[in-house]
Amino acid sequence: MNRITLAAVFALTSLLVLAIFTPLLIGEGRGTETASKIDADYPLTFPEDFAWGVAVAAQHVEHQQPSDWTAFERRAISEGKTGTGNKPGEAKPGHIRDLDQVSEEVRRKKVDFDTRYASDFAALADLGLNSYRFSLAWSRLFPRVEMTEPDPAGVAFYRDVIAAAKANGLTPHVSLFHFSTPEWFWEEHNGKRGWERSDALEHWNRYVSAVSSLLGPEIDFWCTLNEPMVYVLWGYIEGVFPPLEQRAGPIDVAPVVTQLLKAHADAYRILHRDAAARGQSISVGLTQHTRAFEPWRNWHPLDRLAAGFVQQAFIWDVFDAIETGTYSMTDTEFSAEIEGLAGTQDYVGINYYGRFYVQMDIDAMAAGPVTHTRDPGDPDELFSDLGWALYPIGFSHILDEAWRRYGKPIQILENGIADASQPDTLRQTFLVSHLREVWYAMHVLGVDIDGYFHWSHLDNFEWAEGFGPRFGIFAVDYDNNFARAPRDSAGVYADIIRNGISEERWEAHRGPF
Repeated sequence: MNRITLAAVFALTSLLVLAIFTPLLIGEGRGTETASKIDADYPLTFPEDFAWGVAVAAQHVEHQQPSDWTAFERRAISEGKTGTGNKPGEAKPGHIRDLDQVSEEVRRKKVDFDTRYASDFAALADLGLNSYRFSLAWSRLFPRVEMTEPDPAGVAFYRDVIAAAKANGLTPHVSLFHFSTPEWFWEEHNGKRGWERSDALEHWNRYVSAVSSLLGPEIDFWCTLNEPMVYVLWGYIEGVFPPLEQRAGPIDVAPVVTQLLKAHADAYRILHRDAAARGQSISVGLTQHTRAFEPWRNWHPLDRLAAGFVQQAFIWDVFDAIETGTYSMTDTEFSAEIEGLAGTQDYVGINYYGRFYVQMDIDAMAAGPVTHTRDPGDPDELFSDLGWALYPIGFSHILDEAWRRYGKPIQILENGIADASQPDTLRQTFLVSHLREVWYAMHVLGVDIDGYFHWSHLDNFEWAEGFGPRFGIFAVDYDNNFARAPRDSAGVYADIIRNGISEERWEAHRGPF
């Protein structure tokens, strides 16, 4: 009996140990450290040829063009759809937050970049920046569906922008698609709209070819697609971006992702073909929106597993497809081989915005996981005006993961925070802590990083959130003829560019990290 009893006790103990510790061995874990420990002499400096920049999108800063987003903005006003969710960051389908609270001139001119870009660039040059990332408005170049050549005025505008950037020592980094498309692109063609039209890639390739031929000689750095998974999630599932659809789930948007990857592959080929004919060396890739996806409850195996699935599906599936030529959607049976896709990234583009928490309950499996943008139970957690949790160490983790997976240079094309305060102490903490992680990734982890672009240059129109979130290192006074004023963070950024991160700077701005 003693032997049997001892065996039963041992078995029960083993089961209890497995029950307690197994969840901590599977899926993604929740980090307790928020910043990397660095044992190095200060200041933390960066290479002489490092790209220091800011980033913007055409729909955010340019005068309104005949795009799908412009049509949405005008419809939101005419239909009175300017309310949103219960808190910032929770958009309501078909609505743009508080868009009626700004004037018609502001809605039309955004930040009046069209008439102020030369002085904007001069101000950035004074800070010591050497690069500028912006997107082209496809609808500015091809405002009508029947056009086979781009509008000369649109070409002239972008030539002037590029020339002004270069005159101020700013190397242009150009994005071809940053969420907005021509309004005509959404007219039905053979029963399909937008990217699913049978002639979608024909129109896209005409646009890319024109840009490559007419502007390409002045551009060495290209981003084909900005955050394709954000576009698909918010446009086709959540319905808060055009085309404002709410499809049932991931498998229903897989054809759209596939079409976007085909568009990327076509653009890569066109850009490199033309550059090679000119004897020009260029770098082409795309960029993904990244987060540190971690479990809402660290002890819960479903939360841990779901966090891993979400991270793979949202971030890495697209990059994996570009490396292999096959898009396989995580946790589904969908798989598509895409001709000409394999190997079409010269760099890996990373946009990083903090930590999201993932919750998965067994009684809601069909609905999928729920994400939380911050943890109200953590009194030390810092979060932006949009309620997004700051998590600097997650930045170096993402950079290291991208490097280990693909072994290609990384361009950080967006990293920023919504902070309307002045002095913007939270943005200063954000900048210092995140650039410290970039230094750590480069000098301790050995990650090859070419440059850093802060989001954003100016306060601007932030999609379904309207003009409320303030991401700029330059504030924009919409009530005073779009007057610009540098925030204190602009001076911090300039000092880091020139002198690196000093120990005093770190201690002054580290916050709880």
